[in-house]
Amino acid sequence: MAVPVWSVDPRTGKPRAGDGPVATEATPEQVDAAVRAAAAALPALADRAARARLLRGAAALLEDSAGAIIAAADAETALGTPRLTGELARTAFQLRTFADVVGEGAFLDVIIDHPDPQAVPIPRPDLRRYKIPLGVVAVYAASNFPLAFSVPGGDTASALAAGCPVVVKAHPDHPATSELCADVLRRAAVDAGLPADTVVLLHGFQAGVDLVRHPLVAAAGFTGSIPGGRALFDAAAARPRPIPFHGELGSLNPVVVTEAAAAERAEQIGTGLAGSFTLGTGQFCTKPGLVLAPAGDGGDQLVAALTGAARQAAAGVLLDARMRENFLKGAAARVALPGVTAPVTPGAGEDAQDAGGGDGAGQAVRAGYVVVDAADLTEQGAYDLLLEECFGPFTVIVRYADAAALDAVLDRLPGNLTATAHLGAAEAGEDGGPAADLLRRLTALAGRVLVNGWPTGVAVTGAQHHGGPYPATTSTSTSVGATAIERWLRPVAYQDTPPALLPPELRDGNPLGLPRRVDGVKE
Repeated sequence: MAVPVWSVDPRTGKPRAGDGPVATEATPEQVDAAVRAAAAALPALADRAARARLLRGAAALLEDSAGAIIAAADAETALGTPRLTGELARTAFQLRTFADVVGEGAFLDVIIDHPDPQAVPIPRPDLRRYKIPLGVVAVYAASNFPLAFSVPGGDTASALAAGCPVVVKAHPDHPATSELCADVLRRAAVDAGLPADTVVLLHGFQAGVDLVRHPLVAAAGFTGSIPGGRALFDAAAARPRPIPFHGELGSLNPVVVTEAAAAERAEQIGTGLAGSFTLGTGQFCTKPGLVLAPAGDGGDQLVAALTGAARQAAAGVLLDARMRENFLKGAAARVALPGVTAPVTPGAGEDAQDAGGGDGAGQAVRAGYVVVDAADLTEQGAYDLLLEECFGPFTVIVRYADAAALDAVLDRLPGNLTATAHLGAAEAGEDGGPAADLLRRLTALAGRVLVNGWPTGVAVTGAQHHGGPYPATTSTSTSVGATAIERWLRPVAYQDTPPALLPPELRDGNPLGLPRRVDGVKE
């Protein structure tokens, strides 16, 4: 019996009005058929020019369909038209960025070493190396970014750029948006001369489990919770032939404010923190969830500024009822810890206008934060809860008395996507000393280290790294930026291969005009 998939409005918690369910959950047989159809598209994707056309065409079609897609996404996520308009622009930019990556060809990492009979210690044969696509990639869409980290998002774009067909498991929070975006990608594939099944969409929890276990799936990309991501990661590792699983799971994104920084600009830091941890109703994976602030007057002023700004933050609707329930329970449990104070108490929202109007009032939540002494976090116990991510508009302020107390808390932190240092003017100008030591400590904890800024907002550039030590991610790669393509490739070397049998990318004369390194020299 087919299980229907409904589109639900998080502002009301009820299915959206319409003709009925937007899809059905995929059966094991349908998962198998989807993966096999995608695998059949793999040979056609060997054409790099076609892949570039697909990516550019998808960006254009996404923009042409912006009205319908943004309306559906807002109805299913309550993220708001301005936020989603920006997210769609970012998604189109990502697609075009990877089209440029495909056209340039540097991602193939072509290296040619000609034979050298006189090489020491042993003669060198003719060796030629480049990277090839892994095969079918399973993509698990994120809840909090229905475009940029979902069906047409960075995982899909980078996998297609690498030459890998994609099977996407839609997130249950935005199935109608997912269907619209999948249609865009499939139309773009056909327009580019590729099979429509270059991209296939599936729905359903069990479909996601079946997908990662399918023998023709060669790799997976995931953005979501630690329990969900870890379960899929373990399933990927338990296969008869384990596959790479690139999961983004959870992050506290610690912030350290030095005494000098607090003394110089406490109010600026406090108001900036409020804006960052409440942005998008606290549903960014880079939200600052743990802030270490000094115990002196500067720290007091920072907390006072944070209190005023956080109280002014509008109530907002979370992505679904389950997340709302988890937020309310998690925040309440943290507030109830002995010795913890809550200058601004998080909880259920009551202002319908703040929540977007209408029925949304009943589903809104209010931002809040707690303050705790660093000494409470230096040993395992009940306060470990404060070292776990609380998804939503909530953060933890840890007051530290000295460098030893700060170090003791940092020693207990897990891996993170980001870590931030707010330094005083003199500290930021030094090339050593305590500030340099602090940055070294933070570098060990995160994949992106910021100075005097806020981590919410991830630029799509070649130098970006969106990843970090576990549990932030399950691998060392990035899911944002041009190097995200590396997740879906593997190197292969040809030794003493007759020229006529070599791939064009590896032939002398460079017929494809690729960036290459030949005998140690870049071409």
